[in-house]
Amino acid sequence: MMIKAKGPVWHQKQKLKGEIPKGLTGIDKEATWSKSRADGWVYGHGSFSIASHKESVLGCFLWMPNSGNEAKRLYVEACHYAGILDYLVMDSKADDQKLFRNLKEQYNIHLVTSCSKEENKTEGRRQMIAAMSSKKCRKIYKERSQTVEPMQGLVKEIFDLDRCWMRGDATNRWLFAAMGLAVQMHQLRAYKEQRSTWKIKAEVLGEP
Repeated sequence: MMIKAKGPVWHQKQKLKGEIPKGLTGIDKEATWSKSRADGWVYGHGSFSIASHKESVLGCFLWMPNSGNEAKRLYVEACHYAGILDYLVMDSKADDQKLFRNLKEQYNIHLVTSCSKEENKTEGRRQMIAAMSSKKCRKIYKERSQTVEPMQGLVKEIFDLDRCWMRGDATNRWLFAAMGLAVQMHQLRAYKEQRSTWKIKAEVLGEP
C-alpha cells in the first residue's frame, strides 16, 4: 500500500539532483516515488503486510520504501513463517520463477501468484505455470481477494492513513510497526472471543 508523504511532493527530477525549489518547505526528503494502476504516481512511503487466509488476522504491518520491491520483501519475511505455513500468496508482482523455487527449496513454502503464461520458454517456468493453474492454487488465489487484500484497507481506515503522520523513514518505520501491533492485539482478542476480527476499530482507538 502506498501512502502519501506528509507535506508537499518533491518532483523526481529535482529530487535526483538534490534541488529543493525556492519556497518549497516541509517536504519529506526521504520519501520516494512509486506508481500503481489504482493510484497512479504517489510520492510517499509504502507498507508491507502479511495476513492469514483462514482467519482474517494481520500477521505483520511494516514500513518499506515506497519504491521498494514487494516480492523481495516477501522472500525476506518468509523465513519467519518456515514450518508454520504451506502457502504464501501475492499478486503478479511475485511472478518470479526464482522466488517460486527458493521459497520451496529453502522454506518448503509454496508460492501462489498470478503468472504470465506468455513467458514459458524454460522447463522451470512451465512447471511454475502448471502449478499456478492447479485447482487448489486457483482456489487459494481467489480467496486472497476476500481475506488478505482488504487487510491493509482496514489498517488504513482505523488510523486514517491516507497521508503519513510523520516525515522520514525512521519515524514511519516504528509508527507503522506500532499500528500493526495494535491491530494484531485486538484481532487476537476478538479471535479468542469468537468475535469478528474486522470490527475492531473502536477498540483500537479506545472508543466506548
